[in-house]
Amino acid sequence: MEYNFLGLSDVKVSRICLGTMTFGQQNSLNDAFGQLDLAEDMGVNFIDTAEMYPVPAYPDTQGRTEAYVGEWLYSRKNRHKFVLATKITGPGLHVKHVADNMVFSERRFEEAIHNSLLRLKTDYIDLYQIHWPERKTNCFGKLGFSVDTQDEWSDNINEVVEILQKFKNEGKIRHWGISNETPWGTMRYMQESKKFSDFQFLSIQNPYNLVNRTFEIGLAEMAYRENFGLLAYSPLAFGLLSGKFHEGRSKPSDRLHQFKNMARYNSPVTFEVVRKYLDIANQNGISMAKMSLAYLLTKSFVSSVIIGATDNIQLKENIESIHVKLSDEILNEIELVHKDFSNPAP
Repeated sequence: MEYNFLGLSDVKVSRICLGTMTFGQQNSLNDAFGQLDLAEDMGVNFIDTAEMYPVPAYPDTQGRTEAYVGEWLYSRKNRHKFVLATKITGPGLHVKHVADNMVFSERRFEEAIHNSLLRLKTDYIDLYQIHWPERKTNCFGKLGFSVDTQDEWSDNINEVVEILQKFKNEGKIRHWGISNETPWGTMRYMQESKKFSDFQFLSIQNPYNLVNRTFEIGLAEMAYRENFGLLAYSPLAFGLLSGKFHEGRSKPSDRLHQFKNMARYNSPVTFEVVRKYLDIANQNGISMAKMSLAYLLTKSFVSSVIIGATDNIQLKENIESIHVKLSDEILNEIELVHKDFSNPAP
């Protein structure tokens, strides 16, 4: 395994992070234990979860993922070996069951952190992340920004950073990051966090994969110059970049079948582009999943790639991508496809 320091901190994380959003929905407790054991054996020291998980978000399963991770950490007595990341849920009708009031207030953060600590069976969180913006903006596949004259949100990012500083001072969180953010939101968090010399945010967790490289447009340079790292999620685009949907290996339980609203991954042009990447992988004798993940690992602004799987066979192959080094020829072929078909699934 290879490791990176997160931002300018002394937090060393594996370049592969274990994503857990299937724990408690598609994966049982035993499945979760198996994945966590395998990840540890292969050198992964970074686990990402969230208070709203598993996904899809339902009232009767909310928090189950954190509870599974907490049970495993408690049973293995290995909490000290891991960098544990979780998230506070942003507002939204589909997650209104998570809390009575989703406004980012001190009380909301206090309750969320308290409950996450209980479920995770720990007394501190290494990396606490804001899952998505409180304001209305263009994230989650929305390309254009439109002004909502009825939007009552006012800029409270300074208050959010001060709240996070409070819980850092109490020892409940050690570091923090943002997620699903735009360049404007990232800039504002950067401005406010620089008021605290020892508490600048370390990371941004945004989607990044071969069919969605929009991070490179407005955020990659910022990450490089301001010294925060990308935690790349959805690196296989809901499994599309594993090649299984083109090779007849998909199952009804696959996420792309379960999430019918993911239109950007189901579009004809996306399938056409994935076919071109699959051809590159096949011509070079490499699995498409490993090629897709190895490509992300060539980017210096990527601190860690968040990998999720529904079984240990998938997980092992995905983690093994850390050992794959792509030739200049393969990289050039990938860039040619990207030039002709840029970001079909943003």
